[in-house]
This record gives sequence, structure tokens and C-alpha cells, in this order.
Amino acid sequence: MYTLSDKFTSMKPSAVREILKVTSQPGMIAFAGGSPAVEAFPCEEVTRLSAEILNENPVSALVYGVSEGYDPLRNTVKNWLKQRENVGTDDDSVIITAGGTQVMDIATRILSDKGDTVICEEPSFIGSLNCFRSHGLKLAGVPIDDDGMNIEALEKVIAENPRAKFIYTIPNFQNPGGTTLSLEKRRAMYELAKKNNLVIVEDNPYGNLRVTGEDVPAIKSFDTEGIVIYAGSFSKILAPGIRVAYAVVPKKMAGPFTIGKQVSDVHTGVLNQMIVARWFDEYDVNAHIESIRKIYRRKLNLMCDSLDKYCPEIRYVRPEGGLFIWAKLPDTVDMLDYVNRLLEKKVAVVPGSAFMMDDTAPCSYVRLNFSTPSDESIVEGVKRMGEVLASYK
Repeated sequence: MYTLSDKFTSMKPSAVREILKVTSQPGMIAFAGGSPAVEAFPCEEVTRLSAEILNENPVSALVYGVSEGYDPLRNTVKNWLKQRENVGTDDDSVIITAGGTQVMDIATRILSDKGDTVICEEPSFIGSLNCFRSHGLKLAGVPIDDDGMNIEALEKVIAENPRAKFIYTIPNFQNPGGTTLSLEKRRAMYELAKKNNLVIVEDNPYGNLRVTGEDVPAIKSFDTEGIVIYAGSFSKILAPGIRVAYAVVPKKMAGPFTIGKQVSDVHTGVLNQMIVARWFDEYDVNAHIESIRKIYRRKLNLMCDSLDKYCPEIRYVRPEGGLFIWAKLPDTVDMLDYVNRLLEKKVAVVPGSAFMMDDTAPCSYVRLNFSTPSDESIVEGVKRMGEVLASYK
């Protein structure tokens, strides 16, 4: 009789993935997803580029690739990041990965041992939290303010966790909190990491989806010590099914990072990398980003305006971009009961407890996604949320 490994016997399936199983029911309004708006996908361009590559030289797209990634794409990403975000220097390497979560997996492999600690924002992205748990790491949460991680609390958590190896942060339009880490806090986090010999894993999948306000420099942009791993993805600006992302890794970590990838998947799919590289060559990617920002600006404003109208009891930080709103229910409302009542009303949201270090602790938040549902569904779904809230009075 087989047994599972100790580290997986305590693992739970993603609450997001589990709740998404019910979203296919007829009439269900899904605020539980995290996918980009389908109208933002450049479908015609991807179709044409795929055919072009496979007609010209199919073998080049179908053979094994280099673990670090397809060189034309690596060079393109390096130049694009330098231009847009001032990220990356000659002391960094760009490595292509199969989605952004693989960056977290590889970083965890090379930076930590079982029993070590990772310091995270609380709440934080469930996919990364489960990745850290699967490697046997302890999670140390730091609360977030309206402008990101609380730095005083971070300093205290660092002092209390001598086996901490890295800080994990989503600085732009945090998932699920929706907050943006201020420049002052980014610099303070970097200085604390440097002082305490910690690495920062800067996860930035949503940075290009800013719909209001000014861009804030990446932590990686002022990394003079080589202690920041920067993760980005094409899932949110091209298409998530492509599964092409990237890491900007200090050169001293690049060798171990590449080995970590080799034992994971050997290499990211070559055809998909070639599609992304040609997309940059043949289309104006920056113009595409500006066009999809209009979609997200409309959807974000529509959901916020609907919440203000139909659910005035709910409190939230209005995001400057991204895909999510972190909604605080009144203290008199039991969150899990509310989630279940919403499902009966054909509205699916994610319980906020899924994003906490201890998912059994009391939590009064739910995460709402505005990118996937139609405009009509956003209004109707939020209206039903208000009707269920009214039933508690």
C-alpha cells in the first residue's frame, strides 16, 4: 500500500480551483476567477503567428529547447524590461519559465530548505502559498496597509524568524488585496532585506494592467546588491494558456536557477516562446497594453461603482489596476455562510481565508474578480451580493 509524502498529506486543493468547478453551472456569475478578459486576447495575431512559424520551419519549434529559454525572446524581454521599467543590468540573467508560479517554485528550491521560513504579505496569492507549503516552508505573514506591506510589522517578523530566507511580495495591485506598495515602502523593504541577508522575490504579473495613477519603480530597479528575483508573465497581457513567463535573476543565482528549472520541466515550450518573440517583432506590444487597459479600466470602475451602489456596507481599497477587489464584509456577517448563500444565488466568490497563512482563522473578506465576467454580469452579481447582505439585517 502506497503512502503520500509527509509534505503532501497536509496539502489542500486550491480554494480558487475548487470553487471554479461550480462556475460552469448554468446562470452562475463567476467573480471567483482570475483570468484576463477574453476580449483582451489577441487571437487573430496568435493564430497568424503560429501558422507562420509552423509553415516556415516547424522543426525549430518542435525540438527540445534551451533550459534558460529561447534566446531571441530572452533578448527581447531584457530590452523591453529595461525600457519600460528600468529592470535588469549586465549582472542579471533573463530566464524564461512556464508561467509565473514556476518562478516561485524554482526560487524556493534554490533558496530554502525544509523548515525554513518565507515572509509573505498577508493576505497573499494562494498559488504561491501552496508552492511554499509544498516545499515544507513555514509561512510568516505581514499585514498590509492601504499602501502595501506594513514595514514596522515586517521588521518585527524578520526579527522573530531567524530561519527566514526570502520575502515574497506582489507590489502592484496585490492579489488578493488590490494594494500597491508605495515607493517609500519598497525602498524600506529592500534595505531590511539587505541588512538581514534576505532575498526578495518580486512577483509582478499585474504591473502592466495599471488603469489609474502613476507607475512606481520596481524594487528590482534599485537592486545594487543582487538580492532581488523579479518575476513577470505574459499571461495577463497576451494569454494565460501560452504559459510563458520570465525571471530576472542575479547572475550569481542564474546557474542554480537553471538547474532548478531543468529538474522541473527541462524547458518551456519552444513554439509558445517563438510566438511571444514574434509578437514583439511584428506588433506594437505597448500599444496593445494601452488598449487592454481601457477594458480593465471600464470593468474595474463598473464593479466599484456597483459595490458603492448596492453594497455600501462593504469596505475595500479601490485598486489602481490588476484584476481583483478585496472586499471587507460587515463584522456581523459570517463570511463562509455569506459565500454559501451567494452560491445559492448563483454568484461565486472566493473566501478570503484561502489567502491567509492560516486558512482556518476567522476572516471577514472575500475576493472579487472583475476581468472575467461581462459588464452585465458584474452589475447583476453585485446586486445579488447586496440582496444577500440585506438578509443579515
